Amino acid sequence: MFFVDTLEFEGLGNRSYLAGGAGVAVVVDPPRDIDQVIAATARRGVRIAYVAETHLHNDYVTGGLELARVSGARYLVPAGASVAFARTPVADGDAVPVDEGLVLRAIATPGHTPHHTSYVLEQDGRGVAVFTGGSLLIGTVGRPDLVEPRLTEQLARAQHASARRLADELDDEVPVLPTHGFGSFCSSAQAGGATTTIGAEREHNDALTKDVDSFVAGLLAGLEDIPAYYAHMGPANAAGPAPVDLTPPRRADAAEIAARLAAGEWVVDLRNRVAFAKGHVAGSLNFEGAGQLATYLAWLIPWGKPVTLLADTGEQVADAQRELVRVGIDRPSAAATGDPYSWIRKGERLSSFPRATFADLAAARTRGERMVVLDVRRDSERAGGFIDGSVHLPVHELRGRLGEVPPGVVWVHCAGGMRAAIAASLLDAAGRTVVAVDDGFDAADRAGLPLTQAGSAH
Repeated sequence: MFFVDTLEFEGLGNRSYLAGGAGVAVVVDPPRDIDQVIAATARRGVRIAYVAETHLHNDYVTGGLELARVSGARYLVPAGASVAFARTPVADGDAVPVDEGLVLRAIATPGHTPHHTSYVLEQDGRGVAVFTGGSLLIGTVGRPDLVEPRLTEQLARAQHASARRLADELDDEVPVLPTHGFGSFCSSAQAGGATTTIGAEREHNDALTKDVDSFVAGLLAGLEDIPAYYAHMGPANAAGPAPVDLTPPRRADAAEIAARLAAGEWVVDLRNRVAFAKGHVAGSLNFEGAGQLATYLAWLIPWGKPVTLLADTGEQVADAQRELVRVGIDRPSAAATGDPYSWIRKGERLSSFPRATFADLAAARTRGERMVVLDVRRDSERAGGFIDGSVHLPVHELRGRLGEVPPGVVWVHCAGGMRAAIAASLLDAAGRTVVAVDDGFDAADRAGLPLTQAGSAH
């Protein structure tokens, strides 16, 4: 018998897998913090014989090299990937024995990257699971535009062919186990569920239901902006990531926090957006630890900028460290926890700003209050409808375009509140008067706010 355990990493929208038999296992696309993988193998009572990468990842730093080192496993990396470390190169059709009756077979599935490789777990010669990385995802495929703009269309066509090859070679009941697609920006669209099979994808996935030209046109038309930090992930993975240090950072007192802010460093408050709005260190920025911390902090921060973390508890800091090392933000400069009043010097005051709903926004407009309505959603979200007269600056562009926000009180919104809180903290730190709309965008219509629908304007 075989097993497959799924390791979910919701902050980045990815999954890793531990699969094997009674005594031996393979790990596919491991996270950088490998202690979780090691704990999973201990629970199973198995030995890791292989660590397999489907591709050089663009959205996170892998733990594969380190996991292979500490476990003594062979490190399987697609042969076409250019790396600076020793590994076992894998080519199309290569197969390795995992456990009695279990074999892992490589299938070249270019598209997400030129060298992308999927792995079929075979029991007694029959496929029982396929690890598809950034190739065939749940209801979609991995995006083809992360490598080189001149290759994007070529890779999109390769995605179509790769998906069809998987469907042709595998039975309908074979589970499809992708790495991306659960919130990761490596996916060309969001997953339509938690699980799938080859048969289900055959019925619903555009790569398997549309001709190549129609598929490519739709895929390229739907591509979003690429997170800025992606530019640093591929090179880090190709060079061979260093082991991580998750020990607690040094404690910062109020004077040090003030000094770091004065030096232009980033002080990041991990508390929930309600607490942050109520009272925070002036100049600090709010990236909720419970939200997509790693994605948005890594996207917005100038790469390499020192970070100090503020949180309610040490556990929140530890959780944040774990999230951040996955995207190459390795060590916070310092951290502080507890009462936010302990984070400011004697005689200073905490800053604050109001939170509101879309009904509050509608009421303020009715009263004739002068305001700027700032929409920080992505282009694709805004295309589905937006508040008349609103200014549009996606949150990932806001830091570099603060000067484009018109004068006045800024009512900032997104689709649910988390990104609006980030934007509000950026504006507040820049000295703007801000109101954070903490509400679902569907409430805007119910509140009677005039909306422009898709196709009317942008």
